[in-house]
Amino acid sequence: MVVPPQPVRKPGTKASRPRDAATLIIYRMSDKNIEVLMGKRHHKHKFLPQRYVFPGGRVDPRDSRVRSATPLMPHVEELLTRRATPARARALAAAAVRETFEETGLVIGKPDVEPLRSVPKNWRTFFDQGIAPCFENLRYVARAVTPAWRPIRFNARFFMIDQRFVKGQLGGDGELLNLGYVPLSETKEFELPLITKRVLELVKDLVLTPPNLKKRMTVTNFKHNGTFHEMFNE
Repeated sequence: MVVPPQPVRKPGTKASRPRDAATLIIYRMSDKNIEVLMGKRHHKHKFLPQRYVFPGGRVDPRDSRVRSATPLMPHVEELLTRRATPARARALAAAAVRETFEETGLVIGKPDVEPLRSVPKNWRTFFDQGIAPCFENLRYVARAVTPAWRPIRFNARFFMIDQRFVKGQLGGDGELLNLGYVPLSETKEFELPLITKRVLELVKDLVLTPPNLKKRMTVTNFKHNGTFHEMFNE
């Protein structure tokens, strides 16, 4: 099946406002190789059909109200709140965990110590397992905004987590097809969005270089200049 081209905003129409979204890069070491979890978006999707991507999706307003077993690490929260409120930062982390669960069946959490408390409707299936989401092992690594000439736009934050902190078996709701861990060296063979290619270029260094908490932390910000993604730190 031929991969359709990305749609372009109609001339004379106003650029849409980017919606907050969160993506999660789950990685693991296998025979000294780094592998990342990816899946293929369905051909009926309006955004990035038939492209291989990391699990993720847009933030739901209810994500800011869900309770968690553990909070974000202080340095991660500080990075996120440079361009978001504390509530929005927390919602972004929650969305990354929730969307990953929905699309892959994988769980990032710990036993829920308050099982009688109510939870937002979009989180009930997650909590039904007796688990509350954990944010402590999420690492915030990149941000990218969809260019203004695209009709569907997102302000996406990319998180990363070691597979050792992830539980469950691959499954999910079918939104991502051909789910599996892929060696970094083989990802270039897939049909990838340009931003995914750029983020993948960072993964090896990010995995092999733990954050230096003694220095001011930065996160990579990608900005599309019409031809390619410029990269700068924020």
